[in-house]
Amino acid sequence: MSSIRPSADSGGEVGAARVSVAGGRRAVAVLVLVSLAALIPLLGPPLALRGTGEAAVPADGGIALLRTVLLAAVCVSAGELFAARLARRVPGAPLDDTPRSWAPVAAAAGFVAALCLASVVATGNLVPRRLSDMDIGGLYETRDGMLALLEVNAFVVAGLCALSRRPANQVLPLAAVAVAEALRAHPITEYSPLLGSGLTLVHVTCAALWTGGLLHVLRLLRRWRDPEAGAALLGLYARVAAVLFAAITMTGVGSTLRRMPAGTVLEQLTTTAYGRVLLAKLLVVAAVAVLALCARRRLRRAADPLTAYSPARAEVVALGAVVTVSAVLTALPVPIRW
Repeated sequence: MSSIRPSADSGGEVGAARVSVAGGRRAVAVLVLVSLAALIPLLGPPLALRGTGEAAVPADGGIALLRTVLLAAVCVSAGELFAARLARRVPGAPLDDTPRSWAPVAAAAGFVAALCLASVVATGNLVPRRLSDMDIGGLYETRDGMLALLEVNAFVVAGLCALSRRPANQVLPLAAVAVAEALRAHPITEYSPLLGSGLTLVHVTCAALWTGGLLHVLRLLRRWRDPEAGAALLGLYARVAAVLFAAITMTGVGSTLRRMPAGTVLEQLTTTAYGRVLLAKLLVVAAVAVLALCARRRLRRAADPLTAYSPARAEVVALGAVVTVSAVLTALPVPIRW
């Protein structure tokens, strides 16, 4: 009678098959999430503008999608640098066992998005139909054009740094992108533009470190498979993330009050497109805060601190939604200051 016990080879084949199926499911899940994330900027502006009487920006959905890619690229690259710095502070961490860097791909995606946005600026903030519509030389003559070119060049430099032996040098070009975004969001005709740019710069920087940092921390935990080092890294990140969240909250409130005086905030949250999207962002941020608290509670009280991995993974997905909604805000008309 032949034995029905599986051989070592068949067991290995079954294990490999299970890994392949799990990998396929993860790939499908990522594809679905990316598709849904792309629908938010494409469909968000028209839905937010419906019934407000406000004029839509030309190609607002496409611009929101491009800014989503640009902001996500900054988050991924900055988050890798931030998480790597935290990992070096963990005693006994397997620093030689790290996941492959996503920074080069992020820089390439950011470059394409910045280049497309620069082409819109070169056409007078209209969608170019042909190359002759764009005034490339005119980019050097306007503030928005110079900022757009700065972002394009910054992503090129960031990509070269990511491929070099010193990827930490990405800090400077990534900082240049953050500064350019902060200045672009507040034209000189605005009331106290430097104050607004300063608030936006802090807001964008902290959000990028929070979102991208958590993403890379989770990638490190999955790679290390070391409970002690993983719990230490997650705890270290949690302490820094609390400070980042506080800074994001304060700068967000300050920016909101600059554009919506306190007496009109509640009304504009429902009657203007900007206010509606801002309200959606606040709800998602509240969900992120709840998930973060759940992860921190498990980290402190659970017998296995790495059970915090599940709510932290949901948190990073929600943070991705926050980045997407934030990009939609940049493609909407700023509410009138009453």
